This record gives sequence, C-alpha cells and structure tokens, in this order.
Amino acid sequence: IFYLFLPLSCDEPHSSHSFTVCNRLCVFVQSAAVDNVLSAFRSICGEDGVSLGEAVREQHGRDESMHSGEVWRAVRQIVALLLSRCRPPDVVVFPRCVEEVSALAKVCHKHQLPIIPFGTGTGLEGGVGAVKGGVCFSLRNMDQVLDLHQEDFDVTVEPGVTRKALNAYLRDTGLWFPVDPGADASLCGMAATSASGTNAVRYGTMRENVLNLEVVLADGTVIHTAGKGRRPRKTSAGYNLTNLFVGSEGTLGIITKTTLRLYGIPEAMVSAVCSFPSVQAAVDSTVQILQAGVPIARIEFLDDVMIDACNRFSSLSYPVSPTLFLEFHGSERSLEEQVNTTEDITQSNGGSDFQWATDAETRNRLWKARHDAWYAALALRPGCKAYATDVCVPLSQLPQIIVETKEDLIGNRLTGPIAGHVGDGNFHCLMVVDPSDAEELQRLHLFTERLARRALSMDGTCTGEHGVGLGKRVLLCE
Repeated sequence: IFYLFLPLSCDEPHSSHSFTVCNRLCVFVQSAAVDNVLSAFRSICGEDGVSLGEAVREQHGRDESMHSGEVWRAVRQIVALLLSRCRPPDVVVFPRCVEEVSALAKVCHKHQLPIIPFGTGTGLEGGVGAVKGGVCFSLRNMDQVLDLHQEDFDVTVEPGVTRKALNAYLRDTGLWFPVDPGADASLCGMAATSASGTNAVRYGTMRENVLNLEVVLADGTVIHTAGKGRRPRKTSAGYNLTNLFVGSEGTLGIITKTTLRLYGIPEAMVSAVCSFPSVQAAVDSTVQILQAGVPIARIEFLDDVMIDACNRFSSLSYPVSPTLFLEFHGSERSLEEQVNTTEDITQSNGGSDFQWATDAETRNRLWKARHDAWYAALALRPGCKAYATDVCVPLSQLPQIIVETKEDLIGNRLTGPIAGHVGDGNFHCLMVVDPSDAEELQRLHLFTERLARRALSMDGTCTGEHGVGLGKRVLLCE
C-alpha cells in the first residue's frame, strides 16, 4: 500500500539510496534479493558501471521535454495524470559492449525489472522517464565508430556516437551524415525515435537512412534486423524488421549498433531567405519548387512571430512576415539553375528579393539562428518555460492548419511561435508559458490536444518527428 502512494506523495528524491531501491524494486523482486540483483549488475559491468547516486538517477530520468520539469508537474495536477509522472530510475548501469547489455537484460528479465535505454537525453516527449522505476541502461560508454566503408557509403556506429561526433570523424573522407534534428543526439537514439530535421526534404529521415540494426531484446537475445554484418542498399528478403525498430522508442529492444547511409559532401552550398505576404504564398512557393524538381536541401518556414523573435535574439533584420529559409546543395553549375528557378517561383508568389548567403560563415550564422529558435522563443517571455509540440499534414493542408493554429493561439492568449520543415508538411509550435499560472497551463494542455486532433482530421499525424513518449500516447491510439 505504501508503494502505491509513493509516486503521488513524494516529489523529491529520497535521501537514502537503500530506501529508494528497496521500496521501489521490491515491487518486482523480494527485498532480500535486491542485493543479489545489484551484485549481478556489478559483476557484469564493474563497480563503476552501476550507480545509485541521486544526481545520476535524476539526470537519467529526464530529457528536454516539459514532461520532466515543473511545467509538466503543474499540467499533471490539472489533468489528473499523476500516475504518468516522470521519475528517476532506481539504478543506472553503464554497459561497455553488447555482451554486457545482453547480460544485464537477462538479469532484468529474470526479475521482471523495467529497462529504460538512455542515449543523450535530448528527446522532447518524456520518453526516458522511469514511470515504473526500474533500471536505466546509459549507453554513453559504447562510443565507437565501426566499419566505415567509404566506397559503399555506409558506416556502423555504437549508441554513444552522436551525429556531430560522426561527422567530425568523417571530415577527411568527403562523406557526411545529413540527418540533423538540431540537437547533438545519439545516432542509435535517433534511430529509436525516427528523428529527422531540416535536411529531411532532400535526404530523408532516419527511417530512410538506416540499413541494419543490432538490437538486444527484453530477454537478452541479440538480433540483427537485416542479418549480421549485412548492409545492402535494398532488399526484398522478408519482413522489414529494421523499420519495425526504427521509431519504436525503446519499447521493443535496446539498439546497440546502427548501420547508416552516408552521402558525399556537396561541392557547393548556397542559402537564402525570402519573405512573403502570407502563409499561403510561402506554402504555394514550396509546393511549386518541389513540383519543378528542384532538389532543394532545406526549406524551412517561420511565421511572423518566430521571425521577429529570431531577429531580436540573433541580431538579424529580416522583415517580420512569413519567411522561408532555403538551402541548395550541388555543383556550381547546378546551383545556378536551382537558384534561378526558385527565385522565379518565389517572385511569382509575391516573395521579396532573396537575401543570399554563399560563404560558410554567413550560412552558418543563418542556420544557427534557425536552430536557436527555441531560445529565441523563450526570450519573448523571460522567466517562463518552453514546450515544443509538432504535427505533420499533407502539404496541401499546411496553409489551413497553420492559419487555424494561429487563430487558436490568439483566441486563447497563448504565445506560440511557429517554425517548421515546410517541405515535409511538418511544423512546430514553440509554446512559452508561465509554470506558476495554472489557468494558462490548462489552456496550453487543451490547445496541444486540439492541434494534434486538427492534424489528424486533415489526414496527418500527431507527431512528425518528436515521437510519442509520455506526451502523445492517447493521440497515438487515435
């Protein structure tokens, strides 16, 4: 009985590690066996590979989402979701190889202990919260780049390798991995959440760029979704197990290796910014650019509120109106053709003259402003907290849903700049709220539900790239 009330009554971690472990793991094992479980963990990955420390457990019980902080605590109280609260795991283990992951999983399976895989904690939907306690597998010590095949354009990496680390490793090879969700996320974590980002319109999401996965199942069994060591560019041999695990968010197994497609670094890159009189004009331009066959690398939409926030935060001076950020990759000759075609299309839709960026420093500053949109939104209301939600709809529905969403925000007195990967029909509302204002949090909760259901009603999805986590489990069923 005490255990059942513990999640509802205790907001702070307990001062005694043994109290925490005994009172929460005892649901799954007899308290006399707790020491045996911890001893088994230590025998597998060493004394330093097992942590009961409060700070370590707290770190591994949260990600970047509001589901991990005070905003979500307030929302939970309002919507009676106390049982879904994020909590730290009972213990964190740090395996060094797939054999240790498998052995640890077997111990957990034997004692019916929940397992939570943890990469870098950059998720946005509370996917790493230990809602039933259990064991967090922190995979940061498995950080090797394996089996680079330059001539085949593929590489295999362990879960501790992040996308920036991989591209730094590839710097002198003429290759790169283009999937860019903004955060420096773990590549195996990106596979688990089917991450994408600004380059997806040309290079696809993780789902299109994963060739094979090594996965440890709940009982410790190790499988290879395309066969051990296999890395064909395509296959028609049976079930597509690889894509079953891409986007599974740790619910089917722990990804311990992923084999990825690589691409040649473009000979040249050009970026541009263009303002429009309306959302419709910006989206019409996007559709026509894609219809014209322009192999555009990035095409990002920022509404007037978002571009104003970016101007202030990043010291820019773009017109405060619906805006497209674009980037083109290719040879010098092909870029000229892409740019001319795109400029003609945007001007025919009332777009302003392009502001071009050809040198790397200016381009990096431009895209840094786009990636800093989160912090720019926060700066609109100092002292408040941010919560990002995303949806995705068919391109033809994008103008309608953005217009309706902006009307909803204004009508409910909410601050929510909009930014999105318009080439994919995917956009984000970066909500900025006062965590001490219960009434505003209630309006936020109802708005996010209306937004997701609005996308579903337009033949879209409740999440284009953030994933499900704790935040969208009910919406996933719908």
